[in-house]
Amino acid sequence: MPEIRNYTLNFGPQHPAAHGVLRLVLELDGEVIQRADPHVGLLHRGTEKLAEYKPFNQSIPYMDRLDYVSMMSNEHGYVLALEKLLGVEAPERAQYIRVMFDEITRILNHLMWLGTHALDVGAMTMFLYCFREREDLMDMYEAVSGARMHAAYYRPGGVYRDLPDRMPMFKKSKYIDNKKVAQLNENREGSLLDFIEDFTERFPKLVDEYETLLTDNRIWKQRTVDIGIVTPERALQLGFTGPMLRGSGVEWDLRKKQPYEVYDKMNFDIPVGVNGDCYDRYLVRMEEFRQSNNIIKQCVKWLRENPGPVMLDDHKLTPPSREHMKGDMESLIHHFKLFTEGYTLPKGEAYAAVEHPKGEFGVYLVTDGANKPYRLKIRAPGFAHIAAMDEMTSGHMISDVVAVIGTMDVVFGEIDR
Repeated sequence: MPEIRNYTLNFGPQHPAAHGVLRLVLELDGEVIQRADPHVGLLHRGTEKLAEYKPFNQSIPYMDRLDYVSMMSNEHGYVLALEKLLGVEAPERAQYIRVMFDEITRILNHLMWLGTHALDVGAMTMFLYCFREREDLMDMYEAVSGARMHAAYYRPGGVYRDLPDRMPMFKKSKYIDNKKVAQLNENREGSLLDFIEDFTERFPKLVDEYETLLTDNRIWKQRTVDIGIVTPERALQLGFTGPMLRGSGVEWDLRKKQPYEVYDKMNFDIPVGVNGDCYDRYLVRMEEFRQSNNIIKQCVKWLRENPGPVMLDDHKLTPPSREHMKGDMESLIHHFKLFTEGYTLPKGEAYAAVEHPKGEFGVYLVTDGANKPYRLKIRAPGFAHIAAMDEMTSGHMISDVVAVIGTMDVVFGEIDR
């Protein structure tokens, strides 16, 4: 008999499938995992503490940097908490824009998840496909906010500005000739809404392409079916939310159960899994692509037909336009006060949660009547998921750890904060 020794192994942070900063200490029996201990703490930026020293609006860009693949969804949770304490509601058009960008963000997030998850498990092509589509979605972010990723587009009282009437165009260069430029600019001739609508027409076919590559692929199924099974009861006990919970067969989605903004006016379904394994969680997210695409279509239709303000007209909260600020003393004072000391929130506490692409993203805000938070606590969905790492991997092989990390869709910006 060969002698089998028990090893303690560091999986990550330099392992390419450990997503940057995850350090897993694996206790092995041969190649079978006995225990997996996730060490969190290599990306700690102190977001919650930093927010206590900044006026409310200045913390919005910090939210983008939490889960840096679902930027606007993070902002949404924070902005909703502020609006709850202020007792204000964004104009209807702003609410539709927020819902539309929440779903664009969900597709962005899931494309990143699908590409990297498949790449970790060994499917290279998927990654290239997904990033091709992410490019268009990043252009939508850039069109409204000027930034491809960290948008800081949602504000208490609405959104930073209305949707632009034209898209940035490609120009001829030494790498692309006139013919190629014309081809690239074909769907950019109109407004941002035209561009988004064009994307929603193309996207379902692209999701079919992804499914052709993976869904019935026998290697993919061998790597994901019956791996990391979580029962519905256990998923609830562990504090799972989002696709991790729905993959186990629990039909829980804040957009349906505790609707915010205009989700109650949207027509969509909640996909749920059956077996609670990696494969079911994959199928749930694939269906979410289609449902999000459907919601975006509904928003585009409404936004075309209903112009209106996208920001409250209360200049104690929202800055006046540049035009007014330059010609009117009162507006200048409002502008100056807002950008130096911000606004104060009444004393109290509020919790606001959104159905983030990864699960329930909540912001718990305590204020003492000042112009900055007294305390801010973020409920990151990934934190509860990473805590289940030991339970989901014990008894599996080392190679299955990669599939489990992939199916959790972890991003350490929000887990470690």
